[in-house]
Amino acid sequence: MSLLSIRNLTKRFGGLTAVNKVSFDVEEGAIVGLIGPNGAGKTTVFNLITGNYRPDEGDILFAGTSIKALRTHKIVSMGIARTFQTIRLFQKVSVLENVLAGRHCRMKAGLVAGMLKTPFEKKEEREALRYCVEELEFVGLKGQESQVADSLSYGNQRLLEIARALASEPKLLILDEPAGGMNEQETEALVGLIGKLKGRGLTILLIEHDMSLVMRACEHLVVLEYGCKIAEGPPETVKNDPKVIEAYLGAD
Repeated sequence: MSLLSIRNLTKRFGGLTAVNKVSFDVEEGAIVGLIGPNGAGKTTVFNLITGNYRPDEGDILFAGTSIKALRTHKIVSMGIARTFQTIRLFQKVSVLENVLAGRHCRMKAGLVAGMLKTPFEKKEEREALRYCVEELEFVGLKGQESQVADSLSYGNQRLLEIARALASEPKLLILDEPAGGMNEQETEALVGLIGKLKGRGLTILLIEHDMSLVMRACEHLVVLEYGCKIAEGPPETVKNDPKVIEAYLGAD
């Protein structure tokens, strides 16, 4: 069953068509890679899915419901979380506080309950802390809760972004170049983490330029070039597609 369905998605910026009638499905529980050369429109597709941009044409269905006109916070509350190509953390606050920020959309206590410190608010806060600590352990950052975010290594900051996304309890996790800037050892650990995420029942859609990671982690690939979909299918099939080879390496 398709958790995410992209239908004839189109986005223009002035005279530039960044995404042009792109359609694909992401099956529930699958790991799908969205790949293509620089400028192919991959991150624009992510920004359309997560509500950062509004499409000019087409539709985006999540669990059968159109989300193309929804605001970002509503899309998160429905079960879509993401990381970013450029790390976006609260750099000067603690690791734990960064993850707690991702948990906010699941908190029910309102302003009055927070001011009065009601029993419900206190219980919810304890549960949020426990949940976020568990997510930090899951991604491999156990014991670093009190560290300031910008004191972490680059690779661990990437993991912190994933933990923050997981704190919102997503059904679909969107990863925008999660291995960017990582060394070989960190990338290998990331491949293992993606496998563990699938084991939790998460559906994953990722952009990644590390083709070794893509080939090992993904079960299905969608290839874009100049905003258009040029290929789709299993990794072994896609990597041998002449159109994909030409897009990456040139006609010669």
